[in-house]
Amino acid sequence: MKQFGGCAYFIDRSDINTDEIIPAKYLTEITKRALQPHLLEDLILDGKEFDTKAPAFQAAEVLVTRSNFGCGSSREHAVWALEVNGINVVIGESFARIFRQNMFNCGILAVELAKADIDRLFGLNRKGGAVKVVVDLKLNIVTAQSSTGGMATCSFAMNAFDKELVAAGGWLAYADGKY
Repeated sequence: MKQFGGCAYFIDRSDINTDEIIPAKYLTEITKRALQPHLLEDLILDGKEFDTKAPAFQAAEVLVTRSNFGCGSSREHAVWALEVNGINVVIGESFARIFRQNMFNCGILAVELAKADIDRLFGLNRKGGAVKVVVDLKLNIVTAQSSTGGMATCSFAMNAFDKELVAAGGWLAYADGKY
């Protein structure tokens, strides 16, 4: 089974849309690799451009965000940009429905947590240091540990089919194993 987790990067904003995840001008690219340097390049946080070159972001395998992540146009390119950058989990309060399914189809885990749990994870990040996340897909548990000693464990729900799909590595790997 695919492992989910790694170094977390926190983006404290709701309603991050697919145009911010990967700008529309790159939708003509024919390889996922061509999308890699453009992940979140149009994202604005607190009135400033997002620093895509920050070492902590470059090392991220997990994104933690707020609600309605992936809203906007239903383009698979946005998920591909996450995938080619090594993001294997996005944790948020909610996701746009089509975007979430595209994540599962590509073998990326979308974990929805209650606002209180998201706030606890952001609290770990505010204490400084790096935060590592491990997701136990069999038990539906997210464990986050800060290098400064803080820890949070949260439960999540996921239907059996989506769990099987993402555990297989996405739709193509799932179909190869079943048919």
